[in-house]
Amino acid sequence: MNHELRPEPLYQIVMESILQQVKTGQLKATERLPSESDLCRIYSVGRNTIRRAISELVNQGVLRTVPGVGTFVVDNRLDKTAEYLFGFTQEMQLHGRKVTSKVLEAKIIPADTFLSRRLQIQLGGEVVFLYRVRLMDDEPTAIERAYLPHKLFPGLLKYDFSMLSLYEIISSVYGKRPDHADQVIEASLATSEVANLLDLTLPAVILVFHRETHLMNGQVIELVDSELRGDRFRFYTTLQLHSMTDEFSFRRLPHPTESDANPY
Repeated sequence: MNHELRPEPLYQIVMESILQQVKTGQLKATERLPSESDLCRIYSVGRNTIRRAISELVNQGVLRTVPGVGTFVVDNRLDKTAEYLFGFTQEMQLHGRKVTSKVLEAKIIPADTFLSRRLQIQLGGEVVFLYRVRLMDDEPTAIERAYLPHKLFPGLLKYDFSMLSLYEIISSVYGKRPDHADQVIEASLATSEVANLLDLTLPAVILVFHRETHLMNGQVIELVDSELRGDRFRFYTTLQLHSMTDEFSFRRLPHPTESDANPY
């Protein structure tokens, strides 16, 4: 590693290199770093420089050192609930994070056959389309494409959704409080477009969401397709066994036929 043209202290150069590898996913959460001797060889520096760089990153919460075992990348993924219906803004604020958005598109589009059926509106009816990159502490972490019936939210696009919460506006201004939602979550590989928007290095794993949000009376008020960075979130839920223990047993289920398949 050539240090001659770099004015920073050597330990800072090493720090920046390791930090960049963590941010780009070259060093993944819980992954162990190479040994001190290997790092000395990789960066062409002495042990004191490596130890100073690691110590600084430990203090920043990026790394943790386990005596006698090694130094590991800290798992800083946020726990995101799969049980409760939160808007992205509200949930991340519960974690003390600042949420902003970059609005890529905000317009009225005609409902095609799919949107007409899912939003329960007539074919060609007006649909609010809101396409945003969600930033957490100024870092792009999620992409959202939301579709809402315009007749329920006339004038919705006059609001600045680069700073405002969509759920807060539809609840407080329009009196349409989201009550429950059907949601599918799956893992996928990021496309080049998604990787570019989320500042990812390919190949990269993302979490893909498909959500249908309802009012208490069952009326659909929103469809959302989202992609979240897989290195920033993990999901938790509380599971409860409703059957009595002695009534419960594991059993092999038959393979579903085509007629049994989920049409989603």
